[in-house]
Amino acid sequence: MTSIASPRERLLRAAAELFYAEGAATVGVERLCKAAGVSKRSMYQLFATKDEVIAESLREYGPATVAGYFPDPAADMPPRERILHVFARLEERSGTGPFHGCPFVNTAVELHDPTHAAALVALSFKQRLESYFQQHATALGASDPQFLAAQLTMLFDGASVRAVMRAEPLGGLALRAAGQLLDAAT
Repeated sequence: MTSIASPRERLLRAAAELFYAEGAATVGVERLCKAAGVSKRSMYQLFATKDEVIAESLREYGPATVAGYFPDPAADMPPRERILHVFARLEERSGTGPFHGCPFVNTAVELHDPTHAAALVALSFKQRLESYFQQHATALGASDPQFLAAQLTMLFDGASVRAVMRAEPLGGLALRAAGQLLDAAT
């Protein structure tokens, strides 16, 4: 027996998909509700504002986005390969039609307000990525794991933007650059 998604679940799923593909600022409440099959009245009973929907959709779907870049925690991989895995996944995703960059960066840039609830959620996910890099840079024996983690995060974000702006796959550029950063730091 399959479960039927609640109006809240349908709204958040539609929000995550539409905001990623078209931008949170571009997609209006009416379009969002139509895509979710939910009335505007129902949406406003569940969420006070569209801003709340943006923040909650990131909170709800962000973990799966992040997890899609990380290797399985149980995988037998050395720290360097764990870091490079993230860039290999970015390379793969940049070559697909529906790649629109990092949803967290996209949201923060669109909102133009670092104190916005959704921008804070987006920042927390970027901090998770940087913490992941720092953990593995420390295990790798990097001379300054915190600095290397910041560099790798900047590379990830910049490579994502490059792929979107040029509308082309990264072609190994991000993976190669990450390898060079790792070589220089260890």
